[in-house]
Amino acid sequence: MQRVLASIPGKTENQKYARAKKTLVVTTKKSMSLEVCKPSADFQFSLVTNCPGNCEYCYLHTTQSFKPYLRTYVNIDEIFSTIESHISKNNNNITTFEAASAGDPLAIEHITGSLAKTIEFFGSLEKGRLRVVTKFDNVDSLLNLKHNGHTRFRISINSKYVIETFEHNTSNFIQRIEAASKISNSGYPIGFIVAPIMVYENWKEEYANLFNLLKENINTSKSNEPITFELIQHRFTSTAKDSILKRFPNTKLDMDESKRNLKWGMYGRFKYIYSKETVKEIKEYITSIIKSNFPDSVIEYFT
Repeated sequence: MQRVLASIPGKTENQKYARAKKTLVVTTKKSMSLEVCKPSADFQFSLVTNCPGNCEYCYLHTTQSFKPYLRTYVNIDEIFSTIESHISKNNNNITTFEAASAGDPLAIEHITGSLAKTIEFFGSLEKGRLRVVTKFDNVDSLLNLKHNGHTRFRISINSKYVIETFEHNTSNFIQRIEAASKISNSGYPIGFIVAPIMVYENWKEEYANLFNLLKENINTSKSNEPITFELIQHRFTSTAKDSILKRFPNTKLDMDESKRNLKWGMYGRFKYIYSKETVKEIKEYITSIIKSNFPDSVIEYFT
């Protein structure tokens, strides 16, 4: 594997970064230790690491360096055995696992087929539940699987402005809504991650339009589970800001520290979040338009 990585060309840091984003490494997952993944799930595991998408605000900027190779892992049976072991250690209580914390497996599902195998594996588990989040729309191969309602798909959505301006090389606004419609019509429990929520001119109008479109297109009657929402405001660290400005020197991201409050993060870094007043406004407004469109939905968290 080292010979493959060393062969990627590029004279500058940004050239190497761009090439790495297009490089797929097929390998095995060495560590079988599963980290806690709150508030999304009990634990997280990886079918892939990193993502071909190129979102300017991505939190992985702080861990990817300038060579964010996309890795896919082939020792799936070992990963499955580890998952079963964690369920057993949890006194056979229902245990949830996030598969997309370190990368988006749907982005390369047409190459690997690993997400389909994982969904059917969880479909066979009495006490295991899978959670997947994606910004991609190639869901057709997953629609007729025996998921048994044990996999909750969450589509990462945002206002049209945020997706078009900052989320490069991902499925567009309409494609994601269409993918969510297909998933919900196939009986999967469905959810949405609205992240990162940004404040800009006309932000309230655009987010209202987003949830109106979701209401028109999403059918939740085929699942016994309520639709869920996870809300995450835009934040950044000093390290991430430095990387973002190197990779995207003309970015329109609002990263003015003087307008932000500092919050201590769980991974030992300070992050800049919106002011207390703005956070309150975001939470109250987004919550109100969700509940007006989806009164029976569950807002799992706002952070």
